[in-house]
Amino acid sequence: MNYKSLNRNKTYLVTGAAGFIGFFLSRKLVEEGCRVIGIDNMNDYYDVNLKHSRLKQLEHAENFTFIKGDISDKAMITELFEEYKPNIVVNLAAQAGVRYSIENPDVYIQSNIIGFYNILEACRHHPVDHLVYASSSSVYGANKKVPFEEKDFVDTPVSLYASTKKSNELMAHTYSHLYQIPATGLRFFTVYGPMGRPDMAYFGFTDKYVAGEPIKIFNNGDFEHDLYRDFTYIDDIVEGIERLLSNPPVGEQDVPHKVYNIGNSNPEKLMVFLETLERCLGNALGREVVFEKVYEPIKPGDVPATFASTELLQKAVGFRPETSIDEGLRKFADWYVEYYQCK
Repeated sequence: MNYKSLNRNKTYLVTGAAGFIGFFLSRKLVEEGCRVIGIDNMNDYYDVNLKHSRLKQLEHAENFTFIKGDISDKAMITELFEEYKPNIVVNLAAQAGVRYSIENPDVYIQSNIIGFYNILEACRHHPVDHLVYASSSSVYGANKKVPFEEKDFVDTPVSLYASTKKSNELMAHTYSHLYQIPATGLRFFTVYGPMGRPDMAYFGFTDKYVAGEPIKIFNNGDFEHDLYRDFTYIDDIVEGIERLLSNPPVGEQDVPHKVYNIGNSNPEKLMVFLETLERCLGNALGREVVFEKVYEPIKPGDVPATFASTELLQKAVGFRPETSIDEGLRKFADWYVEYYQCK
């Protein structure tokens, strides 16, 4: 294992820069002295104020440039590449969420398929050192074999969101094959932490508690066969991405494309995760916290378990996520209570 560290002389383009992962990665790169161009369409899929709060932490940095725009706008993306000539592109702009893809499929095609195609075309006509893009653990569908390995069969997605992410991997592979674009796909496993996405369960549970409302648990109340999730703390995700940025894949069978899992490799039962969140939120509020729970059947598109094998990532860049849910949820709860002034 011999990986290169960040190159501060390069220009980094981060799409989805006001999003959860995009913001934390942009902030880390800016702190490291890298030149970062951030783009985001600032859509209202969740609270736009949170996106503005993230950007506020970046706006005074001289080495950060923000552009409000949509990656599905091909002309704008072409102009951006021509003007800023990014060396490394990290495509994190996407319409996220499994359940929302059932309600509003159009935005998933627009952002995740057309938008990613525009990024690939831009990288084709303005060659880059490395394209890193977000995939998702959802591509594994309802696979029974655990832990999930990158070589596993992933042709049976159970949500449109998962289909778009699988499509991204196929599209990137094709462009790497045809145009020798070094590309790396990252299958993220349930990313959480401070300033996270309000549509994620842990955030929604906390919102419901503060509002005095019950939370919905989609496991039929079956604790013996509870949902398992490989919860991955945001700092671990950023560390993994950062280590990969200057280490584009070497062509395997002449195709410089690789896919990695980034997960905690330590799945937790949903109910254990909930109990930990109750305890951490209670500590932050200074009182006992118990969620009122309503049990419902599993939702269409949800999968019973996610569990990442991270051997390939560790072999490539010597890193595997290790932040415990106790530590990660404590940091989230402390941030939440302060940010929303709950006390």
